[in-house]
Amino acid sequence: MLRKAVVIAGGLGERLRPVTYEIPKPLIPIQGRPLVEHVIEILKLRGGVEEIYMSVGYMWERIKEHLGDGSRFGVRIEYIVEEEPLGTGGWMKLIDPFEEDFIALNGDNLFDLDFQAMYEFHRSRDAVATIALTRVDDPSEYGVVVTEGDRIARFLEKTPSPPTNTINSGYYIFSPRVFSYLPEKRKFMLERDLFPRLAEEGVLYGFVHEGLWFDTGTFDRWEAAIKKWRPISG
Repeated sequence: MLRKAVVIAGGLGERLRPVTYEIPKPLIPIQGRPLVEHVIEILKLRGGVEEIYMSVGYMWERIKEHLGDGSRFGVRIEYIVEEEPLGTGGWMKLIDPFEEDFIALNGDNLFDLDFQAMYEFHRSRDAVATIALTRVDDPSEYGVVVTEGDRIARFLEKTPSPPTNTINSGYYIFSPRVFSYLPEKRKFMLERDLFPRLAEEGVLYGFVHEGLWFDTGTFDRWEAAIKKWRPISG
């Protein structure tokens, strides 16, 4: 199984202001609990994860104050602190490269994902990266993918006329080999600077899963998650 996971949670949460003037987005409530607790539950119960690395920046002390070392959630938590925003991929430059496959995910997304099936898929393709894919009615606000079989041939970030409704869910499995594909710059986006290169190299794969998925990045989507998310623990 996958023991390690990185939760990308350093964003400002600008689309949820004024709420995020007061609290960081990982602490917004979903059904009476902070969003980040649901994410930890997904990783622990669906993924078997034991070690979580929180990539944090904005109001990170509040997040650490709430989560601590993770022991009360049955995991070990460490913090990757960005002194300035480094994009969705900058955390990769702040850690020693992992020596095993690992999960990374956007901390504002909830997905009832079968990590075991995704990991078996990832290993069987010898992928450098596997993106969990889902389908939405309006894909224009998301990164969409064009696939050739299981391989992702093109990765298009938030295009106005998307050719498909299959999108990047924000949940990933990476091989340690990914660290050799990173751009030279310190601040970079997975979606714009890493995934297109992996697609060109033929080492980026897509795992389609139909489980419940919610992006909480806007008020409407946050409300939908509050109403419809089903906690993993029941």
